Amino acid sequence: MSILLATIAAFESTWLLFFFVILFYWFLYKQIPILLSSSIIAIGICTFFLVELVNPENITKNDVNTITWTDNYRINGGFIRGFAASDSGQKWYVQLKISDEQDKVFFSNYSLTGWELQVKANSPLDQPLAHRYAFDMESYIKSHGAVGQLNIDEYELVSKKYSFRVYMAEQRYRIKQHIQRTFPNSLQAEAEALLIGSRESMPPELQDAYQTLGITHLFAISGLHVALVVLLLHEVLIRLGVRRKTANWLLIIVLPLYGLIAGGAPSVWRAVSVTEILLISGLFKKKLVISDAFSYSFIGFLLYSPWIIYQVGFQLSYLAAFSLIFSASMLKLGRSYITQSFILTAVCQLIVYPILIYQFNEISLSSFIANLLFVPLFSFIVLPINIILLLITFLSPSICNLVFLFYEPIRLLLDDFILYIGSFPYQVWNPIQPKVWYVVIAYVSVITFFILLERMKSIKNGLLVLFTPIILLQLAPYLDSSTRITFLNVGQGDSIVIEMPYREAVIMIDTGGVLRFDQEAWKESNNKYEVGRQVVVPFLKGRGIRKIDTMVLSHADADHMEGAEEVLQEVKVGEIHITPGSYEKAIMHDLREEINLKQIPVIEKFTGERIESSYYNLSYLYPMDNIYEGNNDSLVLSMSNDYFKGLFIGDLEREGEIVLSSAYPDILQDQTVLKLGHHGSKTSSTQTFLEVANPHLAVISAGFNNRYGHPHSEVLERLHTLKIPFLQTGIDGAIEIIISKEGEVTISTH
Repeated sequence: MSILLATIAAFESTWLLFFFVILFYWFLYKQIPILLSSSIIAIGICTFFLVELVNPENITKNDVNTITWTDNYRINGGFIRGFAASDSGQKWYVQLKISDEQDKVFFSNYSLTGWELQVKANSPLDQPLAHRYAFDMESYIKSHGAVGQLNIDEYELVSKKYSFRVYMAEQRYRIKQHIQRTFPNSLQAEAEALLIGSRESMPPELQDAYQTLGITHLFAISGLHVALVVLLLHEVLIRLGVRRKTANWLLIIVLPLYGLIAGGAPSVWRAVSVTEILLISGLFKKKLVISDAFSYSFIGFLLYSPWIIYQVGFQLSYLAAFSLIFSASMLKLGRSYITQSFILTAVCQLIVYPILIYQFNEISLSSFIANLLFVPLFSFIVLPINIILLLITFLSPSICNLVFLFYEPIRLLLDDFILYIGSFPYQVWNPIQPKVWYVVIAYVSVITFFILLERMKSIKNGLLVLFTPIILLQLAPYLDSSTRITFLNVGQGDSIVIEMPYREAVIMIDTGGVLRFDQEAWKESNNKYEVGRQVVVPFLKGRGIRKIDTMVLSHADADHMEGAEEVLQEVKVGEIHITPGSYEKAIMHDLREEINLKQIPVIEKFTGERIESSYYNLSYLYPMDNIYEGNNDSLVLSMSNDYFKGLFIGDLEREGEIVLSSAYPDILQDQTVLKLGHHGSKTSSTQTFLEVANPHLAVISAGFNNRYGHPHSEVLERLHTLKIPFLQTGIDGAIEIIISKEGEVTISTH
């Protein structure tokens, strides 16, 4: 606890060192000797200064002339992305643009670990997050002990630096290539994940199903996985006549090698290090209890790479192991194997649920049952089969092909079964993302529940303590009397989410999208960037939005509706409003298929039609005909009550603004918030229209450093001339407008 507290204080705030005073008084209360208490505090203080010295944020950034790739990199499309060491020894996250197809083929045929390149590097421009729940690259870099990012367009291979770690990375790469050569395509992803810890090839639909069922950890090398390998190796050595002491020494030597081959995930090194500590202590006849070995492993991790505390895998791995170690007494509550397995699963899930909700905004409810079935299946059948198959591919490929002939159809049936049960609804709890203080309270409630359960106190009181934070988190959006309007930073596109008071309804206006351009085949990414899945859906999950009552697609342009298909796949949608004549456009083809699959009502809306609401007058002002001609037929939605007026006009241009100003001069006047048309293009936001609307705030939905030059300088000049404040999503990030019950308007950016 002392070392953990010191590490967090070094990264976050020195004020956290105050907790050492509380810790010291707690030691006194527990009657721990003064000398021991003082020593523990002193070790913590020393750790604080040690972490301060190695904290990447405190290291001066130097010019980078050469980089050396680590074993954490990936080739995808026309880029190599991953971590590399500079000539000064600093670690960087590098995005290297591959020059041509020949270079990509060359790079793909070798392990790049240890390769030294002379480069011309530059730091990427600072960009805002898409929203507060989006993937944060800075946090990711921090969790790997790197000092920053580099973009590289020019490079030249210098040499290869050889070391033991480089050698092991090469062996891991060769095993991966061997799997790809000898295993059937349908079994390669599983073999790579279970045998060498590489999950790059796992199909997205299967990833989603595993996540829904809460069994994603099975498709990775876990602590149980390492334990089974250790047990298997030990038994083989004993059966071969090797003395037990010699077998233990061999395991001590082999286990770190296995950790490197397996990819070195936190769960792997946690299991390897704990096993090593127990084996070494046993050889010296000073056998430790597993809780002490676990503590030494944890301390060693923090001292070796303190920034690892920010890696979710590290957090979950040690929390799950902690729960298993200290829940042995609870197993007495169950007399059968199934009951004990359920208790173990429940304990693990409860101890990690606050972290899962905070980091991923959701938790699988079916995991309590799914793990009972799939943990034994994968651990004792699928994993051993993959190990045996790998060995056979080296010994006799022809025999292995015969085995694959029988095994592959059976394994594919299992995948079909997982996909089938993963498609069932209501398996995931997705509340609003909690604050850090809630995570602390949640852990207090979980630990209190375990203590009451262990001491056989009132189960009702224990359940009340456990479920109170859960229920409050679930009810939080329905107790919020404010209205929230969020303009998401979806790049060069539009996406607006309106949350009504007490979560009466959620309205989404457009879903963003990517304008895709043809490029050479070798530059195509293995996993295409999808705004809907990677930007919009995480926001919805972060806000705990499980249903969109009304989705408004202003018009049939990719940057406004291409992400809708992914949103529909993840979130329930009540009905979809579209502008007349746009539904049959070619660009809507994929979306139409998803709409038909989900049987969602699609309604064309005209001027004068409304969206029902108890709190606002939500009415469509445009279009006025049913002939679709593009931007100037965008749906225009007006949102107003006694203290707020908002206008959302899609990509409406000059001609549409003239018609709108003429038809609704009273409604348009004095807008609180105006979403400017067509991303701030010079063909929109005319002087006359802006004068009529006279908004308190104009919002421009335009991408950072976009190729179109939006917003146009003429539009910005008009806004400055009329003294209209404005914000741009590509520069300011997500723009959130909160309207209180009393009508007070608060504007913030994220």
